[in-house]
Amino acid sequence: MAAAAATKKISAASARSHTRRPNANSSMFFYSGLLGKVLAICFVGFIAWAYHEITPPPPKKCGSPNGLPITANRIKLSDGRHLAYKEHGVPRERASYKMVFVHGFDCCRHDAAVAATLSPDVIESLGIYIVSFDRPGYGESDPNPKRTEKSIPFDIQELADQLQLGSKFYVVGFSMGGQVIWACLKYIPHRLAGAVLLTPVVNYWWRGFPRNVSTEAYYKQLPRDQWTLRISHYIPWLTYWWNTQTLFPSSSVAANEPSILNQEDTEVVMTKYDPSREKYVEQVRQQGEFESLHRDLIVGFGKWEFDPMELENPFPKNEGSVHLWQGDEDGLVPVTLQRYIAQKLPWIHYHELPGSGHMFPYVDGMGDKIVSELLNSRG
Repeated sequence: MAAAAATKKISAASARSHTRRPNANSSMFFYSGLLGKVLAICFVGFIAWAYHEITPPPPKKCGSPNGLPITANRIKLSDGRHLAYKEHGVPRERASYKMVFVHGFDCCRHDAAVAATLSPDVIESLGIYIVSFDRPGYGESDPNPKRTEKSIPFDIQELADQLQLGSKFYVVGFSMGGQVIWACLKYIPHRLAGAVLLTPVVNYWWRGFPRNVSTEAYYKQLPRDQWTLRISHYIPWLTYWWNTQTLFPSSSVAANEPSILNQEDTEVVMTKYDPSREKYVEQVRQQGEFESLHRDLIVGFGKWEFDPMELENPFPKNEGSVHLWQGDEDGLVPVTLQRYIAQKLPWIHYHELPGSGHMFPYVDGMGDKIVSELLNSRG
């Protein structure tokens, strides 16, 4: 009887245990399942937030419905995009020398450095005509999401053809616009009468640079600029986020950081500042910073199809000349890399300016000097 009772008690306890375990397990599975759903929702939310942060907004195109107004002369390119331009100097119909000017980073067609500093006497006596244009995404030129180092030279060629500049014309580029001139020498050399590169931006990843030379120059930049270029080169899809986030400092150039200017640059900015720029400065980035500033960084410091140091002389019969001007105190473009390029390309007329920084094209008299060297040199 006792054994039977004990057996009954044990059986009852065991029965209660078996009836409780499913409830405990059910609770555990419920909470673990809930936690999994919460984590999944958080993960999806994070992905959505991250995608939003790294995805640039669409550009505000000029002339589109409810878009920005068109105030400039524009041509329509073969792919349907529009290119805004501005003419300087004598009328092109009576010009002896016709030039296309390519503006720099964070600028537009109004910022034609050589045209701004050329004396009226030189313009009239030599019959100089200059056309500047908004590079894609700047000012009133349509963005080009497919822009590469190869595309702008063909935009320039179309601009020249539609304005009837003739079979050959001169090209002049400043800073990031100077970098474009390398591409002109590569892709449309047969259309050039001569070329000028004014402190052209260098790509630290051009394969012609010895690693020690480019690395030394690279690390002379501010850390914030090192990171900006590193991201533009290796992970370009993060360029928009990097240049809009506030956790870390981004490009000093885009932020107009004065510490990168030398004494001459500072004097130029202080004394040569054009008050009229206040009227158009908002136009520079009006279509959005991604298709202007950020696209410049992605293209300028990305992987190129060619290396400028492998270019051949575009004027083997001395029928024209190519000039590279560089200040030896330039805080943006390393003089050491320009010297190396000039050594690799002996047909380049290299002009190094002692004590000059990045803004030397705006110094009094420089426009006349630059144009004089271009037009009087052969080979």
